[in-house]
Amino acid sequence: MSRKQPTGIANPYASRNKAYYTLVVLTIVYSFNFIDRQLLAILQESIKADLALSDSQLGLLTGFAFAVFYVTAGIPIARWADRGNRRNIVALSLFIWSFMTAISGFVQNYLQLLLARVGVGIGEAGGSPPSHAIISDIFGPDERAGAIGFYSMGVSIGILFGFLAGGWLNEFFGWRVAFLVVGVPGILLAFVVRYSVAEPGRGLSEQRQDNEAVVPLRDVLILLWSRRAFRHMALGAGLNAFAGYSTSNWVASFMIRSHGMTTGELGTWLSLTIGLGGAVGVFCGGLLADRLARRDRRWYMWLPALTGFICVPFMVAIYLVPSAYASLLLGIVPGVLFNIYLGNTIATTHGLVGLRMRALSSAILFLIINIIGLGLGPWSTGLLSDYLQASLGADSLRYAMLYLLPTIMFWSACHFYLAARSLRADMAAAPP
Repeated sequence: MSRKQPTGIANPYASRNKAYYTLVVLTIVYSFNFIDRQLLAILQESIKADLALSDSQLGLLTGFAFAVFYVTAGIPIARWADRGNRRNIVALSLFIWSFMTAISGFVQNYLQLLLARVGVGIGEAGGSPPSHAIISDIFGPDERAGAIGFYSMGVSIGILFGFLAGGWLNEFFGWRVAFLVVGVPGILLAFVVRYSVAEPGRGLSEQRQDNEAVVPLRDVLILLWSRRAFRHMALGAGLNAFAGYSTSNWVASFMIRSHGMTTGELGTWLSLTIGLGGAVGVFCGGLLADRLARRDRRWYMWLPALTGFICVPFMVAIYLVPSAYASLLLGIVPGVLFNIYLGNTIATTHGLVGLRMRALSSAILFLIINIIGLGLGPWSTGLLSDYLQASLGADSLRYAMLYLLPTIMFWSACHFYLAARSLRADMAAAPP
């Protein structure tokens, strides 16, 4: 499929194969983002014992402290991406977070590990918003949710390899070696991105002329806030992420404490239920939404609302059944459905804004998702677990997750349903 370049210069994406290559490479980069992030979840019981940490400290380490720096760095990096070379930003960011992951294996105390995770968060802030903008410039509106859904499989692929590699590396070599082994390949991948991925012209997929004007942050914030669909969608996405991040960060600890599983066996199970299942769900969710949206664009919000409601009873049962394997099998349904919202919300956000607002709008959406989801989710779960420990002992984490997560998921689904009510009008009012 041939495409025109709006600026009149050589089009690096005249070949459809080049577009697919870039999408695959960026998806692999996103996978490393989540391998490095998820690795800590499967290792945290070993780290807790080695460094004598509490659940609140673990929740801060995997959630709030990471998220604050992730979202704080995300806005200025996205502003840079909306006027600079997005490919170079992705490559540099990948190098930074992979390097910081590798040196996490050398830390000697909680403060050093916290600072290393802050470095990972700052690096990872430069991964997704520039990648989203690149994908939206090489895939048109009618295929964008599917393309971003494919990219978003990186979340689940990263969880898959993070659990699988982390679980077995920890069992045979220890948690320090696991950080080093996972971090080094990302450093090498950064050079692949820099020298093999082409920077597309802005507006390429829609054959629109970019006026090269940098839109002020205030204008983008005002535009997004004025859209009722975005407000409900962003809150629904943040709450969905609260349940998802809390599950992925604490499920290994829950299974170890309440069911006595080892990290190797558990890592294999979770890599399949959350990792592989999530990859299938987020990709198919984007493709299905693109197909259904040809009849009614509200399906971009109806689909995550529907899947959110479906998750709730399974999330309750996971923490109540007495068998470890029954709990893991019940987790397949939420594992598949948790991230269906992701491709739909990113694609919808890009449909609400102009060409030079896309990276920044992604960063704003991710700020909301990560403050609510990654920042508050694991930390709140850890705090509640510590509070319940005096009365419930080893089962405190089980009941902390039971009390919080199904309720939050139901709340999330309600907001996606409300977002659909004004979606068509808000997308019709999008600026050029």
